[in-house]
Amino acid sequence: MAKTAPASRGSVLIVDDDADMCRLLVRGLGAAGFEVVSRSGGDGALEALRAGDVDVVVTDLRMEGMDGLQLASQVHTERPDVAVILLTAHGSFETAVAALRATIYDVLTKPPDVEQLIRALDRAVEHHRLREEVQRLRRAVDLAQGFGEIIGTSPAMRRVYEVLARVAVSDASVLITGETGTGKELVARALHHQGSRAAGPFVAVNCAAVPHALLESELFGHVRGAFTDARTPRTGLFVQASGGILFLDEIGELPVDLQPKLLRALQDRRVRPIGGDAEVPFDVRLIAATNRSPEAAVAAGTFREDLYFRINVIHIEVPPLRARGDDVLLLAQHFIDVGAASTLKRLAGLSPEAAERLLAYPWPGNVRELQNCIERACTMADGDRISVADLSERIRRHRVGTQVDTPIEELASLAIIEDRHIRRVLEAVKGNRSLAARILGLDRKTLARRLGDSRTGRSRS
Repeated sequence: MAKTAPASRGSVLIVDDDADMCRLLVRGLGAAGFEVVSRSGGDGALEALRAGDVDVVVTDLRMEGMDGLQLASQVHTERPDVAVILLTAHGSFETAVAALRATIYDVLTKPPDVEQLIRALDRAVEHHRLREEVQRLRRAVDLAQGFGEIIGTSPAMRRVYEVLARVAVSDASVLITGETGTGKELVARALHHQGSRAAGPFVAVNCAAVPHALLESELFGHVRGAFTDARTPRTGLFVQASGGILFLDEIGELPVDLQPKLLRALQDRRVRPIGGDAEVPFDVRLIAATNRSPEAAVAAGTFREDLYFRINVIHIEVPPLRARGDDVLLLAQHFIDVGAASTLKRLAGLSPEAAERLLAYPWPGNVRELQNCIERACTMADGDRISVADLSERIRRHRVGTQVDTPIEELASLAIIEDRHIRRVLEAVKGNRSLAARILGLDRKTLARRLGDSRTGRSRS
């Protein structure tokens, strides 16, 4: 059986006009597991950088033509994600200052101690890959913001986007369902933003937050003297929203005696203010939302079936956060950007360990709970990334539960369970083996060996 090739620790470009030094470093770093190429000058190095994937550039300071600082400056301009390590036999304060100005990642004396250089390269490779991950997350956040403030690229959210794209320009009534905290109002606002009524108002009311005795007046309005406190006339929300969207959140809480009046208003496109003699026309698109099962409410007799059919012309189900996979990390990155701005901190993103905790947590409070979690973490953070210590105790202490009633034929060996977990972590980090190895507590070679085992189905003793 052929052996699995060891995974690379990273790709390194050596730049030095000393051919012997190049051969020494290529041989030593190659033996340590790096992919290494070399060039004898700055121009050749830039060509190699543009032609291939490079994690780190290791360059001599003094070379004919373009020196190491000039090369570093050019690398930073063209590829700011690539770290540069400077080798110099002429260490001085002035060189260190110039190196910092050229955004050098590290400065080592020449000839370098190979073990010291390997440690510096490991740190630089990780730095490069973390920057790539942050940039990927930010690109995904930007891409996902095509529908207002909704963020997500998971299959579950793509299905929501497909429905939104088809129905945004329609005037048909929409019923949005989903658990508390999933972002139902954001979906309603996206429909408004993308639709033909974008220039009109978006008027929202939470039916559960308005006292039942006042909700009819809130929706339909009243005339002066209609009841004790009606000292001035009031225009109802249906009329206020004319030309735009009326969003009735938590419509499942609508009082039963008010439901036939709402149905009549939707059918006639006119409302009669409380105490008034004349009906007032309106022109709105109705969007309603509920965190309850409307079918169950109809069956229980707490919601009129004819009203349910009237508002449920188009149904959009917003998935819970636990069903959205890596959207957790996209949303977390978005909230980190917001939190960094509000706390005046320079936060790049999540540590791998914190990302794993967020992916493992079931998020019963959905996006709203995640937002609160990241807001707290941004406040607590004292580094450039959110760590596990910055997360709430509830998330830190969460452990995936075990099912004790699993049929015996469905039980698996420890090796199979480990392989499943390795694959799950790799999927979560989009195949980034360095990041996966850190999360799993393995080095890259061990991870590569385990992946080889899992692909061949070979058992481990």
